Amino acid sequence: MSLLKRIEQGQGGGGQQSGSTPPSAPQPPAGGGGDNNSRLSSMQARRVSAPITSPQAGTYFDLKTRVQNKLLAEIDPSMDISKTEEVKKTIQDLFEQILAEENIVLSRPERARLFEQIAAEILGLGPLQTLLEDDTITEIMVNGPKNIYIERKGKLHRVPVTFESNDHVMRIIDRIVAPLGRRIDESSPYVDARLQDGSRVNAVIPPISLVGPVLTIRKFSKNPISVEQMIQFGSISQEAVQFLKACVEARLNIIISGGTGSGKTTLLNILSSFIPADERIVTIENAAELQLRQEHVVTLESRPPNIEGRGEITIRDLVINSLRMRPERIIVGECRSGETLDMLQAMNTGHDGSMTTAHANTPRDALSRIETMCLMAGMDLPVRAIREQMSSAVDLICQQERMRDGTRKVTAVTEVSGMEGDVITMTDIFVFEQAGVENGRIVGRLRPTGLRPKFMDKIESAGIHLPPSIFGIGERRRF
Repeated sequence: MSLLKRIEQGQGGGGQQSGSTPPSAPQPPAGGGGDNNSRLSSMQARRVSAPITSPQAGTYFDLKTRVQNKLLAEIDPSMDISKTEEVKKTIQDLFEQILAEENIVLSRPERARLFEQIAAEILGLGPLQTLLEDDTITEIMVNGPKNIYIERKGKLHRVPVTFESNDHVMRIIDRIVAPLGRRIDESSPYVDARLQDGSRVNAVIPPISLVGPVLTIRKFSKNPISVEQMIQFGSISQEAVQFLKACVEARLNIIISGGTGSGKTTLLNILSSFIPADERIVTIENAAELQLRQEHVVTLESRPPNIEGRGEITIRDLVINSLRMRPERIIVGECRSGETLDMLQAMNTGHDGSMTTAHANTPRDALSRIETMCLMAGMDLPVRAIREQMSSAVDLICQQERMRDGTRKVTAVTEVSGMEGDVITMTDIFVFEQAGVENGRIVGRLRPTGLRPKFMDKIESAGIHLPPSIFGIGERRRF
């Protein structure tokens, strides 16, 4: 994408600290359309001829806006912005030149802060850029231009970062969704998207949002959480990991259930890392966010309808199409509606070892929700037929939960063992036992129940032999 188009999508002021913008401060000019010549002419028209002698000659916002506008007027619009380091060096050279020409005297911290904010507007996501670069932040929530919250270690905090106006937030949202070929406007006032690093983005704008544009970014770690870290954090036990690894290698069908933000996708990434490298994997998602490390991976992404209401590609369409792509494993990021029925049929027709996630509070609730989602497919199927499909297709349900202290833990590993009459029978293999609370932190461990799953013959036929101690057999129980 050329620098000119990037500026047109997102040109605006920087992310000054809360309270630094006076009510009377002028709004920054929005990017316009047109060809390069007219664009450059409009940039030149905004150049400020009056010299700036010191930061005291105007507010920090005025200073930043004037320097930024002059910098934009000096930059070559055809510059390739994908070469981030080269572009940033060019911007810094021009920035220093402009400060020298205008006799602007700034301290070293003020100069660095001004440059970083202007560079973030041109190369990044404005006020959000510093939050995105902070690895301790897991989620960013923008509730209108003046209220920005973050999640850190499972807890919400308000941060002293603001946008200038609703238009400024809209420019950042457009900058995110435009490269993906998606749109957001009054006729389609919400959108799911992703950043280049795979972070999940949801945006909602007026008229359905009454507080201005709302932006939610679910960040993913640059280095995905490893199995060792999960064990170290107390999210899962070593025995459960060994058991789940054996289940994945033995091609059992697994569903990960849990509430919103409970860590389902993180667990799905970890389980998928156990898939042998010589298998063909097809992933299907609304916004591509899985981080599979295998070489033979085909990633499919759904597509919303265009402005004319045409061209929509749903998750269900992709699941059906994936069956013709010779997949050995199908991984669906999340089942939300009718595609669940197609996923169950895929699991029952030779695509063993498939995985997906679903929103549910318990393993039993997960089966009820899968049943409901199958009915959403529009087929007039009897409930018993759906339950028979579920009991034969699904082997294991992993329940993930976000605890009261903000930690995320696997709370149950449950086998779907079969049918008794019209009821699907389930067996808990591992269950989280809470021992208490220390310093506000929940203390407990995922313990084996002492029961062996019925599908152990599948695991052993794959050449995997698990010691009985994994299931708590032969352990001395403490009371």
